[in-house]
Amino acid sequence: MTAEDTVVTSRDGRIGRILLNRPKALNALDLQMIRACATILETWREDPHVDAVVIQGAGDRAFCAGGDIRALRDGQLSGDRPSVDQFFREEYALNLTIATYPKPYIALIDGICMGGGIGLSVHAPYRVATEHAGFAMPETAIGFFPDIGATFLLPRLPGQLGTYLGLTGLRVTGADAVHAGLATHFTPRTHLADLSAALARDGAAALATYNQTLPAFSLAAHRAAIDHCFSAATVSDIVTRLEATGAEWADAALKALRHVSPSALHFTLRALRRGRDLTLKQALDAEFALTRTTMAYPDFAEGVRAMVVDKDRKPAWRPATIQAVDPATIDALFAD
Repeated sequence: MTAEDTVVTSRDGRIGRILLNRPKALNALDLQMIRACATILETWREDPHVDAVVIQGAGDRAFCAGGDIRALRDGQLSGDRPSVDQFFREEYALNLTIATYPKPYIALIDGICMGGGIGLSVHAPYRVATEHAGFAMPETAIGFFPDIGATFLLPRLPGQLGTYLGLTGLRVTGADAVHAGLATHFTPRTHLADLSAALARDGAAALATYNQTLPAFSLAAHRAAIDHCFSAATVSDIVTRLEATGAEWADAALKALRHVSPSALHFTLRALRRGRDLTLKQALDAEFALTRTTMAYPDFAEGVRAMVVDKDRKPAWRPATIQAVDPATIDALFAD
């Protein structure tokens, strides 16, 4: 393939390589890229010369910053829901393929890893984070919810870390991503090229050689408080507990919660709680249904406008406060 391709694939020694190649767009996924990844994974599934798959992002700014939400907004607003459905259907199928792939699938994560980038990496058995890796699911900031199987993944992180990350959209970096369960190995950026080369020689066995001892988890001292606050039954109760905490980390969480879509907080919490009892396939199916109702809600178009299109970062949420969200409206989003 040529350097202009948005996904560059190759065979290198014992491994098949996938390079997400849209560095100017932070390697954000479009449907063509999803299809390219799915096609090559099927090709390599039975290839006796490919023992493992390694996926990376081009450049040093991002592994993958997510999906092309501007295009999804355009499709929703224009009434072209079939194209939106096709994107999610194929993206979620790729997420499930990665989770069930019969060969080692290794994500080398350097830079931003959000949304769709989480889906391309965190369902895999091996996820290597550098000190510059930044994992986040910031969908509530655009009036959406953590998808790509995140409603399955986040409830299975230690304690209430998944609820904390899913509601606030706050970022976990470097070694903290391993502590949180989003990554499995920690390798500094300066050693990443050597690790990549070693994987071609030795396969997944090379991971142990380059895995560094983790520094302490920066959230360790707050874990009990995070679990207490984010185990509350409702978003309003979570806010009340955070306000009572009075700690710096709680203030940062409150600031994030007060900036994002109030409605998205409510339906995200419900989706995460539901996901605790679902398989990954069930969670992806439930997320697909939820994309249809939540994207039709006005906060999605407004959130993408404010954060991505106009970039004024001043969304006009409807309703504007957590307390003003009608529970019946949230119920309707989950109706069969």
